[in-house]
Amino acid sequence: MNHNFVHLEYPLTHPGVDRAEKVVSNFKRLSDTFSPTRTLAVMLLAAVVAAFIVVADQMIDTWAEGHLLAAWVALWAVAFAAVGLFAGVSKTVAIQLKSGLDRCAANMAQRRSDERLWAIAQTDARLMSDLQIAMSRSDEEALLGESSTQRRVSRLLRQRQFYI
Repeated sequence: MNHNFVHLEYPLTHPGVDRAEKVVSNFKRLSDTFSPTRTLAVMLLAAVVAAFIVVADQMIDTWAEGHLLAAWVALWAVAFAAVGLFAGVSKTVAIQLKSGLDRCAANMAQRRSDERLWAIAQTDARLMSDLQIAMSRSDEEALLGESSTQRRVSRLLRQRQFYI
């Protein structure tokens, strides 16, 4: 029997490629956990804490030099208390601010879209007739809650004024 066989086992993947794939997957996982609302809340919290530290520092500056250690302890106590007190509030403010800005952006986009459609409809008779048909089908109650541009378009179409 001949026992001179050589068994070579090569890895199927390159170790460097494996490390690179792990790095990419870690970055993807990190980006999945990123929350703009949480980041905004942390920034607001940092601003509030910085304001409290400035106020505490101004108050501590008036103390005598002998009480410097006590002053630093008081300053850090104020800083940690501010972090604890305002963490929830700053997150709530950040969520409300983000949702408000999202609503504002959506309303602005809808208003610009309506204005572009109206400008195109003034030059295109087919589009104007389509708008007239659509407006005649809609109920008057539905138009009361719409934007001012849509109410204006409705009024102009009813009065058959196709120019501004």
